[in-house]
Amino acid sequence: MNAIEVLEPGLLTTVQDLGREGFGPLGVSPSGAADPVSLRLGNRLLGNDDNSPALEMTLLGGAFRFTTETAIALTGSDFGATLDDAPLSLWASYRVPAGSILRLGATRSGARCYLCVQGGFAVPLVLRSASTHLLSSLGGFQGRPLRRDDVLPVHPASGAFRKSRAGAGALQALAPRKILRVTAGPQADWFPESARDAFYAFTWRVAENSNRMGLRLAGAPILADPPRELLTEGVSLGAIQIPPGGQPIILFVEQQTTGGYPKIANVISADMHSLGQLRPRDEIRFERVEFQTAQSLLREQESLIQSCTTVVR
Repeated sequence: MNAIEVLEPGLLTTVQDLGREGFGPLGVSPSGAADPVSLRLGNRLLGNDDNSPALEMTLLGGAFRFTTETAIALTGSDFGATLDDAPLSLWASYRVPAGSILRLGATRSGARCYLCVQGGFAVPLVLRSASTHLLSSLGGFQGRPLRRDDVLPVHPASGAFRKSRAGAGALQALAPRKILRVTAGPQADWFPESARDAFYAFTWRVAENSNRMGLRLAGAPILADPPRELLTEGVSLGAIQIPPGGQPIILFVEQQTTGGYPKIANVISADMHSLGQLRPRDEIRFERVEFQTAQSLLREQESLIQSCTTVVR
């Protein structure tokens, strides 16, 4: 059987694909890769479908043994990966011999690194997705983070191995941002102009208690004036809620599907992958854009993803 053995699981390693869209009315948030751009590029380097399940490692990577020859790609943040003690670069495909050991350490850049394998990991689909939803123990590998001695089966490769890499120019254009672009939220006018100006002028710090459900920010409080109550309503990925204490929360991939806090802004789709690479104590700012600009930026990002990988002859 083609599989990888977990020698060390890392801090938080889960199986993720691009998530399970369409189940919000049932109270199930999408989950999926926190940095979907890195996941997609890793799969493209291997000739996989963009949605093939991969391993998402957070802040500290694991160690894995390959039972058979396997083609892999690492994307996302630099975790100082080695293969049989030799350094292994990001953003390229590699053929890994049977018995080889891949080790990853603490992050040297962002928050998450992705291990993609040719064929993808063979885990059952739950609500049409292989992604792990941690809060509900749904999907992925037994609905949980990986543990030592787990064995993850790998689907057979559908084609021959190809040596490929991602282009440096496209990677630079797709790099995670610390100035996040947002559109106005549905309750933006609940906040006085001075509070809205402050929201965009401040430098916010990512709090230690952030997770896949939401990124909590620390800074000067942003308060509605006068204070108002909001009936619970549906909320979107990337919505920036302002609770009574005035410290923003960015709803993330395991968000609740409804909420009762006013939303001052919403992170645009083209910057969602940047949220996935934010670490505790990172500092960010917000920049407002119009909906038409957000759509244009998403089209530009998609074009870069489509053209990013190159087969090495």
